[in-house]
Amino acid sequence: MSLARDIADLGAVTTRLDTVGASSGALSNRNLVINGAMMVAQRATSVSSQTGSGYKTIDRIYTNASGSTYNQSQQTVTLGGETGLPTEFTKFLRHDVTTSNDNAHFYHMVEDVSSVPEGTVTLSFYAKGTTPTGGLSFRAYQNFGTGGSPSGEVTITISDTVTLTSTWQRFSVNITVPSITGKTLGTDGNHKFYFGIGQFANTSTNAYQLDITGVQLEVGDTATDFEHRTFGDELARCERYLFRTYEYGTTAGTAGRTSCIGRYVDGTQNYAAVQVPHNKMRAVPTVVVYSTSDGATGNLESDGGNKAVATQNIGSSAGGFINVNNSSVSTSQGIRCHVTLDAEL
Repeated sequence: MSLARDIADLGAVTTRLDTVGASSGALSNRNLVINGAMMVAQRATSVSSQTGSGYKTIDRIYTNASGSTYNQSQQTVTLGGETGLPTEFTKFLRHDVTTSNDNAHFYHMVEDVSSVPEGTVTLSFYAKGTTPTGGLSFRAYQNFGTGGSPSGEVTITISDTVTLTSTWQRFSVNITVPSITGKTLGTDGNHKFYFGIGQFANTSTNAYQLDITGVQLEVGDTATDFEHRTFGDELARCERYLFRTYEYGTTAGTAGRTSCIGRYVDGTQNYAAVQVPHNKMRAVPTVVVYSTSDGATGNLESDGGNKAVATQNIGSSAGGFINVNNSSVSTSQGIRCHVTLDAEL
C-alpha cells in the first residue's frame, strides 16, 4: 500500500490504525512523551549513590527516591542491535536501585493536564532487567496546579504489573483517564498529567535494575509503533524545560566553550545576554551561572556562587538577560559565563 493511500485512508472514520500501519509516518505527533528514546541527557550521563529526588540524568525523567539509593545512567545500545529491541534505538535509561523502598520509581510529566484526554490512553515501552518486589508497577496522576480544584492530585490506580527478563520486551499498559469536567486550573501554569514506573506500594528494600527506552503515551487502547524523532527535534522539545548555553556533552564552566557574553554597565549592574532558541521556555526559569576558567585578560568571568542573578523576559519571550552583579568588572572588561535555565514542571 502506498503512503498516499495510507494518508487518504486516515480520512475514513472506520479505518483501524493497525490496518493503516503506524510505521508509515502518517501518524506523527502521537507520542505525548518527550525524549522517550532517552537520547537527550543535558544534566549528566550518569550519577551514583543518589538518595534524593529530582531530575538527574535523562531529560524529562524525574526520579522519586522515597528512601531508596540508586545509580542512574544513559546507556548506549550495542552496535548492531540487541535481542528484542528494534535497531532504530540507540540509547536507554538504566535505573539501578541498590536499596529500594516504598514508592521508589521515576516519573514522566506531561505539561497541561488537559493534553491527556478523558478515556483510555496506552503507555508502552521496551524494558529488561530485574523486577522490583511486587512486580514493575505503574501509577498516573492528574494535577490541576496551585490554586486549582481539586487542590490535591487525582490518583489513577493501574493494576497491571510487569515481570522483567534479561532480554528486551515491549510492554503496554492501558490507563483510564478521568474526566476533567468541573475541575479548575490553578494560575501558576504547573498543571500536568504524569505517570510513574517502578516500585510502588511495597516496602521491600530489595535491589532492582530497570533498563528502559521507547516510552510512549498515546490516545487509544492499542500501542502503535514507537514514534521516532531526530536528536535535534527531541533536544528542541527538552529545551522548553531546561536550556544551557554551554556545549552539549561538556561540563559547565569548561574553558573555550560556548558562553554568554556580557558588558560593563556601572560596576554593580553588569549584564550578559541569553538567547533562548526555538520557543519560549515553559515558565520564568531558575538561573544558575557558572564561570569559565580561561582567565583571559579583559574577560573577567562571573562567579555563580557569589553573584546575584535576575532575569528579564526569559519565559515570556524568545530571550532575555541575566544580571550577574559583578562589582569588580571595570570599564575595560567584559563578562563571560555559562548558564543553565531550569523551567521544569
